Amino acid sequence: DILVKISNVELYYKALRFYLDEQPLLICDLLSALTPRIDHTRVVQLFQKSDNIPLIKSYLISVQESNNRAVNSAYNDLLIEEEDYKSLRDSIDHFDNFDNIALAQRLEKYELLEFRRIAAHLYKKNKRWKQSIELSKQDRLYKDAIATAAESRDASICEGLLRYFVKTFQREWFTVCLYTCSDLLRPDIVLELSWRHGLMDFAMPYMIHTVRESLGKISFLEQREAERTEREKQEGDKDNENTQSNGGMMNAPLMLTYNNNQQVPGNGAYSPGMGMQPSVNSSQPGYSFQAFR
Repeated sequence: DILVKISNVELYYKALRFYLDEQPLLICDLLSALTPRIDHTRVVQLFQKSDNIPLIKSYLISVQESNNRAVNSAYNDLLIEEEDYKSLRDSIDHFDNFDNIALAQRLEKYELLEFRRIAAHLYKKNKRWKQSIELSKQDRLYKDAIATAAESRDASICEGLLRYFVKTFQREWFTVCLYTCSDLLRPDIVLELSWRHGLMDFAMPYMIHTVRESLGKISFLEQREAERTEREKQEGDKDNENTQSNGGMMNAPLMLTYNNNQQVPGNGAYSPGMGMQPSVNSSQPGYSFQAFR
């Protein structure tokens, strides 16, 4: 209670060393009280030097929400020593601030299968698809390998895994790979492999699915094309109607007419007394143009 009121931060770390030497069982209680004021990285380094990380396991769990690199690495190392692969997988999935590749390279050499599976998972998370698939194939974890290939969205990787199943006579997994990676595999390659290696029965569900999908796409495109053609035809007919209605007057021939009420006066002059009026928009008086109707 007195220690948390001290403003000098260095005294916190001296107190941790004292408790480590004199009262190691009370370390977690002290750390819980000092958590808001101490540097987690420095605390981890302090206990790593004395090789006492297991003493502060509960502290590491409580502060892992901060996703501190030193805390994550120390906690993962502790779980590896305890061979707690379930907690390690959970820690890796939720807190990723650590050297993923280094940990994967370390785990892939372990004898425990689940640790090698976590290594393949780490390679997949870091998009090292081929390394992940190769590690899964070595341990015959074909389900993980197929899931990794599908997640990669790389047709060449999926095709390579499919050929591996053909080569190793894994017919059931050949079918599973076809189903999972169906949108990434070329039908002609699948058909060729199936025909050459007597796998037509195992490939038939994929072929039926592919034909059905292709026919659906073709029908959809045909319908879209028919709708577009019909729409263009209707628009063309409408344009022709507008052209005919607007251009009728302009295409009609003009007729020269003479107004009987107008007379051409002599001497080239207009006589008001004779009712002579000049024609509007005409080159000569008394004449006008009218359109045939």
